[in-house]
Amino acid sequence: MNAHAQPDSSPLGRPLDRVDGPLKVTGQARYAGEFNEGGLLYGSVVSSTIARGRVLSIDGAAAEAVPGVQLVLTHLNRPRLAADDDSYEDMDSAEGSAIRPLFNDRVLYSGQPLALVVADNLEIARHAASLVTIEYAAEAHQTDLVAALDQAHAAPAELPEPRGDAEAALLGAALSIELEYALPIEHHNPMEPHASTVLYQDDGSLLIYDKTQGPQNSQQYVQHVFLLDKEKVRILAPFVGGAFGSGLRPQYQLPLAVMAALVLKRSVRVTLTRQQMFTFGYRPRMLQRLRLGCTANGTLQAITHDAFAQTSRFEDFTEHVVEWSGMLYHCDNVRLGYQMVPLDVFTPLDMRAPGATEGVFALECAMDELACAAAIDPLQLRLLNFADTNQNEGKPYSSKELRACYAQGAERFGWDRRSMEPRSMRDGHQLVGWGMATGVWEAMQNPASARAALAADGTLTVSSATTDIGTGTYTVMTQIAAAAMGLPVEQVEFKLGDSSLPTAPLQGGSFTVSSVGTAVQQACTALQGKLFEVAQRLPQSPFAGAVLEQVEFVDGQLRLRESPETALAIAEVLAASGPLEAQADAKPDEKRDKFATATHSAVFVEVKVDEALGSIQVSRVVSAIAAGRVVNPKMARNQILGGVVWGIGMALQEETQIDHNLGRYMNHSLAEYHIPVNADIHDIEVIFVEENDDVVNALGSKGVGEIGIVGVASAVANAIYHATGKRIRELPITLDKLL
Repeated sequence: MNAHAQPDSSPLGRPLDRVDGPLKVTGQARYAGEFNEGGLLYGSVVSSTIARGRVLSIDGAAAEAVPGVQLVLTHLNRPRLAADDDSYEDMDSAEGSAIRPLFNDRVLYSGQPLALVVADNLEIARHAASLVTIEYAAEAHQTDLVAALDQAHAAPAELPEPRGDAEAALLGAALSIELEYALPIEHHNPMEPHASTVLYQDDGSLLIYDKTQGPQNSQQYVQHVFLLDKEKVRILAPFVGGAFGSGLRPQYQLPLAVMAALVLKRSVRVTLTRQQMFTFGYRPRMLQRLRLGCTANGTLQAITHDAFAQTSRFEDFTEHVVEWSGMLYHCDNVRLGYQMVPLDVFTPLDMRAPGATEGVFALECAMDELACAAAIDPLQLRLLNFADTNQNEGKPYSSKELRACYAQGAERFGWDRRSMEPRSMRDGHQLVGWGMATGVWEAMQNPASARAALAADGTLTVSSATTDIGTGTYTVMTQIAAAAMGLPVEQVEFKLGDSSLPTAPLQGGSFTVSSVGTAVQQACTALQGKLFEVAQRLPQSPFAGAVLEQVEFVDGQLRLRESPETALAIAEVLAASGPLEAQADAKPDEKRDKFATATHSAVFVEVKVDEALGSIQVSRVVSAIAAGRVVNPKMARNQILGGVVWGIGMALQEETQIDHNLGRYMNHSLAEYHIPVNADIHDIEVIFVEENDDVVNALGSKGVGEIGIVGVASAVANAIYHATGKRIRELPITLDKLL
């Protein structure tokens, strides 16, 4: 057992309440748009009403005449910007030239910010913004993916090389199917709208509260785009009210607020309206074509999977969409394709489980269709084609308890009572359907740093420049640090959301616990070493002849493992040393290189469909998850519940509708962009399957933020087919499609 191994009393694995919970429920947690100071100005964004063209003129005279208006900012009077986007590296997954608001007179999409009106208060700013008039030279636009498929080009993504001969295998297969699935645009819509409060300092530096999933990413953006010294820009994001990927890159309210602050040398806040939350990144509209071939008994012989996704004309946005079809099931003949269709729209953006949400939906619906065609139970088909290795990479998995997910989920759900025939199960006037799907997500780890500091009174402060977007990062990192140092959680504080703290990656991809948590653990291990050195130097030290590996840190003490009565209180050591501090820079262990790493799930869904009305109710969901070590089951369960709810919304409700004649979204509000409410959600059961993994990272954690949504929409769609006998291949599955 090493120096940082934990005894059974460790807080790891316990359902600890949120340490930041009291601040949130009492309104003391403040978000980006809630930090005030005297003389703060407010900005209101004026958005484009055309989808493509040029601005001929912007008349702000009427707005400037309104008492209290301080500035009408346009591309004609903005401050100097860096000449091109190559001067900084944005840390998200989009490739190309990220748009800069007010850069020039080009209009690239409907809703593009073209002016900012800054005034003494928000009401004046919004009124004055309505008085700004813009004259355009409109150009022909295209916003319809289907109409522009002939303009598709290969996506700049690293796809696995084809293996075997999929075309020949399809021709020789005893059974083959060819299918197409369509997915709409979806928007993130976190509860907290995007906002930036730029507090202009006397020395010209900027203290910025930003809605972001990465303070250092926003800092880097502002620093490079506005040609500022790094020490002149500090980004804070102590609390983030949901993001789901929308905060992975700086959104346009940040540069607009910075521009206004630099021009006026005043503090400025810009908050986007709910309608403007539909004017940046989103999950892209996508078509997917799959062909599956199998033997008479259901053994997969061939898979081809082609995706066609929209992107902007100025940036190719790519995700891992089709790779899952090459790894989730064993198949020796696979060809994968991915193409982009450039349109007059803004660039898409990562949204919860990006790529997997879409790609696994198509694959898992296709597997259900193959099971039906082969007259095999859908679960049995998946077990028959179980993959022990990731064939895309040619590597075994570090751990994979997917079979246990299938078994435990099926038992809890009662899957063995499912009849094979569609429309064969009823509850009164309702048709009952049972469907299932597999989920998968990468178990990633990125380099991260953390600092651990023990004060003279024995309190431990650990810090890293990550964020907490509602996932429980404050709490989980507190647990990891408390466990590592053998302290009660009440004696530990975790600091985050500050660009001046040790380096951390963006919070996303389910890798925060694996990345930052590993750094926290290593920083505490380094601090243990410093404490031990001091303890050895104390007069009559009981550890004089010991080595660190013989010592454990438990209950606020250093003590010998073999003789626990030989102990020293950490407070006693600190009394001799004074405060101690250590920092760790963690990175993935080289032993990961030999393995594939992934989180897996099995989702079982029951739907009830009114035979006369076609109304759909998701009455029951069982989601069984294998995600390595679960640091906090309460937080993790909440993450899975949220993912399941979102998956139900994806299957039945979510869709951003666009008027292609105008190139403009029609339902850009929470009144008309439909998402599930409490009445839509019934029984959801979450099972965490035991999975031990000493390869993925020192904590053995794989993360659960993304896996909860993957596979849910396909399980719902499969259940609807089982209930009705109607196969709907276009989401969302609404009444009109079912009737």
